[in-house]
Amino acid sequence: MKPRPYIWIVSGVLFAGATVWINYEVKVNLQAAAADGTTREMGNIKVGQPAPDFAAKDLADQTVRLVDYRGQKVVLIDFWATWCGPCRMAMPGLQSVQDDLKGRGLEILSVNQGESSEQAGAFMKTKGYGFHVLLDPDSAIGAKYAVRGIPTMVAVDKKGVVRWIRVGYRPDDTDLRQELERLIKE
Repeated sequence: MKPRPYIWIVSGVLFAGATVWINYEVKVNLQAAAADGTTREMGNIKVGQPAPDFAAKDLADQTVRLVDYRGQKVVLIDFWATWCGPCRMAMPGLQSVQDDLKGRGLEILSVNQGESSEQAGAFMKTKGYGFHVLLDPDSAIGAKYAVRGIPTMVAVDKKGVVRWIRVGYRPDDTDLRQELERLIKE
């Protein structure tokens, strides 16, 4: 059976609506955000406050807890999805950051929002990305972190304190690199 044209039209309208909603959330509702997308707070998540702990399965079906990195590594939490164009544009930069800083004490926890292990894993394998993907199938971790738009990144220092938040994609990741390098040295 051939799909009817109205299905494509409805799909396009839904996609456009989702795009407008995400832009609205990022640009209007997150009024505290600076021009570069960084913000000091997002819901109950605030720079200078402890990062809420969470546990999630990774692509190897192992449970990963944020608290396990406390005292050992700086953690960059990246909320994303395969369907998100800006998330996909951010991935090469994240891979570069990982390549440069992983051996110095950085762990990227890339929290996939609402997709299956198969979908997220196939995307990572196809693209050749090697950072640690965690699954958030019901977006509970995203809700805990008040994620309203993706990509959203949260840097957590070795003590488990939120030190940097950015909502949205920026092609220049200089500020992210500088912040992570500074946190690694602390």
